[in-house]
Amino acid sequence: QVRLLESGGGLVQRGDSLRLSCVASGRGIRTYAMGWFRQAPGKEREFVATISAAGGATSYADSVKGRFTISRDNPKATVYLQLNSLKPEDTAVYYCAADTLYRGSTSPESFADWGKGTLVTVSS
Repeated sequence: QVRLLESGGGLVQRGDSLRLSCVASGRGIRTYAMGWFRQAPGKEREFVATISAAGGATSYADSVKGRFTISRDNPKATVYLQLNSLKPEDTAVYYCAADTLYRGSTSPESFADWGKGTLVTVSS
C-alpha cells in the first residue's frame, strides 16, 4: 500500500496561486501514474490532473487546463500540483491518488490509494 500525504492548501483570493504537494511513503511511486482529484461541498469527487509514471505524459480537466500544472519528483516520492489564477469555483478538498492497479484511467474509481486531502478555499 502507498500512503499519501497532501499539504499546501489554504485560504487565498481570486487570482492567487498555490502549490500542493503529495508525499508518498510505504512503497515507492515511480512505477505508478499519479493523479489529483477534488471534491467540492455537495459534489462528486472529480478528476483534476494525472501524470504518467515517468512524468512524460499529463492530462487535465478542461476546467483547469492552462491554469494548473501537475509534476512529480520520483526520487523524492512527491507529486505536485501548481494552481494558478485560482477562481472561487476551484474551492474544494484536493486529493492525491496513486494508480497502483495500473488501470490507466482518469476516473477516481481507478485509483486505489488515496490521501486524506488538503482544503483549498478561494474567496472572491
